[in-house]
This record gives sequence, C-alpha cells and structure tokens, in this order.
Amino acid sequence: MKTWLKYIVVFVVLISFGSIIYGFSIKEEDLSTANKYIGMGTVGLFLIAMPLFLFKESKGKDMKDYMLTKENIKKMQAKEQKKSENQ
Repeated sequence: MKTWLKYIVVFVVLISFGSIIYGFSIKEEDLSTANKYIGMGTVGLFLIAMPLFLFKESKGKDMKDYMLTKENIKKMQAKEQKKSENQ
C-alpha cells in the first residue's frame, strides 16, 4: 500500500503542477478558464496531495514524540544545559 500511495502522491503533484503551468500559459487568451486551471492545481496540491503525503509519512509513528508536552520540554531543556556545559 505504501508504494501505491507514493505513486498516487507523485501523480497528483505532477498533474497539479501541470494544471497550474497550463493555467498561466493560457491566461492572456481566456482568463476565466486559466483561473480555473490554476485553482484546481492549487486544490490538488494542498487539499489532496499534501494530506496523502502526510498520511503516508506519519503512518506507524508515535505522534506523542512530536507533541510539545511538559515531559518533552524538560528533555529539551536538559539537552540545552548539556550542550552549554560542553562548550
């Protein structure tokens, strides 16, 4: 599943960039159609590709490690004190 999701994300990103580039290239001839292509490309990038990528990359990881809790703050402060002692 992970490899399929990778290819889907790459496909959506390429199609979105292609749509944005095509929209900018026809902007002088047909403004309303160009804006639709640019908008759909942006939607593809930010509402389809990005969530799929984040889902793929975060699968199997513990989100607690990435949250700013009191325990993690204490760990970071301990690391900073250790670094300042070494310098």
